Amino acid sequence: MTKRTSAKHKIDRRMGENIWGRPKSPVNRREYGPGQHGQRRKAKLSDFGTQLRAKQKLKGYYGDLTEKQFRRIYAEAERVKGDTGENLIGLLERRLDAVVYRAKFVPTVFAARQFVNHGHVLVNGKRVNIPSYRVKEGDVVEVRQKSKQLATVLEAVQLAERDVPDYVEADHSKMTATFVRTPVLGDVPYPVVMEPNLVVEFYAKN
Repeated sequence: MTKRTSAKHKIDRRMGENIWGRPKSPVNRREYGPGQHGQRRKAKLSDFGTQLRAKQKLKGYYGDLTEKQFRRIYAEAERVKGDTGENLIGLLERRLDAVVYRAKFVPTVFAARQFVNHGHVLVNGKRVNIPSYRVKEGDVVEVRQKSKQLATVLEAVQLAERDVPDYVEADHSKMTATFVRTPVLGDVPYPVVMEPNLVVEFYAKN
């Protein structure tokens, strides 16, 4: 098992939830946490624990971002006018790796980061290899011509376990996707409940 896959499964087990809705998640078989004492860790969480878990779950969902990266995005969400929690979701969904994942060009968020890193993606016709690149409304994200026949891309497009949300318009015959608009929490097809309001509470107190 690769480090990436084991990290992904560890996040699921730690949260006790299948946060990507993947059929192979170990949570589908065992709902307790990883490690020798995992089964005993079902104590009621404090307010701090609940807020921390909400933050770790959201951070983990986007490919287990580092705390520094996540905090920087949060600080930006706080500076923009409007609801900080909704702004946070909007900024996370505008990441290029998130848009590549939403367009179903790859099977997982982790694969999306790698896919962008390896230079398989164009934004408005220009190659971009930075997963955190922020996509704007109307931007066209495209799989490079040479990469359109990659097995991982062809398999991802066929995946029945998730649909392309309506804020991304994907054309799988051309392997292009247009980022139509910045979504709000209710638009994002999370397989589990995300609580950005608790993330805001966490950072407000810590």
